[in-house]
Amino acid sequence: MPTPLETLRLKLALAVGQNAAFDGWNHKAVTSAAADLGIDPAQAQIAFPKDAPHMIDAWIEGVDAAMEAHFTPERIASLKVRERIRALIWYRLETMAPAREAARSALSILAMPQNIPLALRIGWRSADIMWRLAGDTATDYNHYSKRLILSGVYGSTLLAWLDDQTEGWTETSAFLDRRLAGVMKFEKWKASWSGNELHRPSITRFLGRLRYPAK
Repeated sequence: MPTPLETLRLKLALAVGQNAAFDGWNHKAVTSAAADLGIDPAQAQIAFPKDAPHMIDAWIEGVDAAMEAHFTPERIASLKVRERIRALIWYRLETMAPAREAARSALSILAMPQNIPLALRIGWRSADIMWRLAGDTATDYNHYSKRLILSGVYGSTLLAWLDDQTEGWTETSAFLDRRLAGVMKFEKWKASWSGNELHRPSITRFLGRLRYPAK
C-alpha cells in the first residue's frame, strides 16, 4: 500500500508536469499544481521531490500510473501484442501532451552525465510496466531484451513527437509504426536464432548483469 505522501505525490505528478512547462522543474511548478488541485501547498512541497531530476522521475511515475489505470485487462484483451504496445506508447504521448515543453526540458536534464543512471532506471521501469500491461510473462533472457528494445522504440518515438508539428502527430504515428514493424522483424529473427541452445548461456549472463551487476 502506498503511503499518504506517495499517494499525494502521484495526485500532483501530472499537474506538476503541466506547470513545469511554464515555471520550469522547480518548487514553483509544485506550488502551482497544488493551487490547481486545491491541495495545501506546504503538504505538496513535502510530498514532491525538490531537485529537478527527481521531480521528473515523479512526473513520469505519474504517467506510468495513469497508463496502468487506463489499460484495464478488459480494455486491452482484444488487441494483439503489437497493437497493445502501440496503444500504450500512444496513450503516454497523449497524457504528456499538456506538458510537452516540460518533457523537452526533462529529456535535456536527464541527458546530463550525472543523471544518466536515473534516466536508465526510469526508462526501464516504464518499459517494464508497458510489457506487463501487454501481457508479457517472460522470465528468461527475453524478459530483458524486450524491455531494452521497447525502451529504444519509446525513446526514439518520444524524440520524434517533440519535433512533430503535424496535425494529429501523423509523422510520429508513421514513425512509431515503422519502428514497431522493425521490431517485429527482429523478433521473428530472434525466435529462429535463439533455437540454437549454444547461444543462450552467454546472452542470459550478459542480460542478467544488467539487472544484477556483479559486485
